[in-house]
Amino acid sequence: MDTKVKNTETPMSLKQFHISEDYGFILPEPLVDLPVYYKPWMDIARNMPELISSHSLRLRIHNMPLLETHLLRTHHELRLAHLALSIMTMGYVWQEGERETVKVLPQSLSVPFCEVSQRLGLPPILIHADTVLANWKKKDLDGPFSMENLELLLTLPGGESVRGFFLVTLLVELAAVPGLKAILDVINGIHYNDVAMVTKGLDVVSQAIDSMKQALKLMHEYVDPSIFYGIMRIYLSGWKDNPSMPEGLVYEGVQEKPMEFSGGSAAQSSILHCFDELLGVQHEGSTGAFLRRMRDYMPPSHKHFIENISSHPSLRSFVLQQADEGLTHTFEQCVARLVDFRNYHINIVTRYITIPASRAKQLRANNQGLPEELDAIRRAPTALEERGTGGSGIITFLKTVRDKTKDTSISKCTNGNQVLPDPSMTEIQKAASELTIE
Repeated sequence: MDTKVKNTETPMSLKQFHISEDYGFILPEPLVDLPVYYKPWMDIARNMPELISSHSLRLRIHNMPLLETHLLRTHHELRLAHLALSIMTMGYVWQEGERETVKVLPQSLSVPFCEVSQRLGLPPILIHADTVLANWKKKDLDGPFSMENLELLLTLPGGESVRGFFLVTLLVELAAVPGLKAILDVINGIHYNDVAMVTKGLDVVSQAIDSMKQALKLMHEYVDPSIFYGIMRIYLSGWKDNPSMPEGLVYEGVQEKPMEFSGGSAAQSSILHCFDELLGVQHEGSTGAFLRRMRDYMPPSHKHFIENISSHPSLRSFVLQQADEGLTHTFEQCVARLVDFRNYHINIVTRYITIPASRAKQLRANNQGLPEELDAIRRAPTALEERGTGGSGIITFLKTVRDKTKDTSISKCTNGNQVLPDPSMTEIQKAASELTIE
């Protein structure tokens, strides 16, 4: 947020940024099908795992008709089209793994994909707003928003772990909704110089961040690390900062020069960007540049919401000026919760990427027959072993983000409100033991 405390004009609302009061950044009630004219797209998109495993996806896409996009009239239609076209694109590029990539995306796919992307203000690649925010439906429409009652619209190779990965992430988004709404209360409280309103809003944000962490814990239950690393991960990879595709990808019929786009990344979720701007977390250098670039992979209205938060008076300056014990404690607790969430995310990444990457190097030197899950790790792509699918050096990046969050604390050693320590290694050690060769 802006470092100066100043008056603002009209109060913000979620609605003006196309953010749902009930679902936050999640697309409410995504469409499950497109008009019949687009059946060639949906027939392929609904059968991605089978078409990839039979090595027939590329042929199907080459034979796919070039469809017009002007019949897509609503935002929901465009979002489903973007999801379907992006799923097909990832499958087409990575069907044969990292050693047999393609240099050209055929125009039957690239032309409509770029047209739909332009209308939405999104890049022509699979993003968080596709796989998580617009890729769900309830089995029982009147039932709860829970893992048991949710399913994906479209999927990728990896079976139940794909479902788990995207839907657990969806539940993390849902857990953040009270915090998103409370951001407005904090901003308005600063505007009216209302310490109690700001304190109450910050407490809700703090609780929402803790709820996000509890939701994220479900990843261990629903996603197998060997499947994620060995099978799923390549299909989330992009063609920017990826040694497998150093020249990028030509979108045939769009432009002759190759284009580069980052793969899927948790940094494409708008939630933590919002909390960072609210609390005044300052990300600098290459880390800050990467995070700012990831905002171009968000729906434009969500990006504008983040920017609007940053244009308002500084919460941190307000807390310092007020010197109110209760307000300061709540601010510090909020920062501590955000640090704790980021520590837990490092735990997750260590289990699902760092440990399998280390094991993959060992397994490639072992020529013995291996159980299926270990063989999947051994055959995993090597190009991104130390990087996220978005192209960042993953652990260094996450620790830098975490440490910058710590730096936001007004007093890093406030009694009774210490910044929470790094997570225990219990889950990581458990994962390591699961990957041991007999």
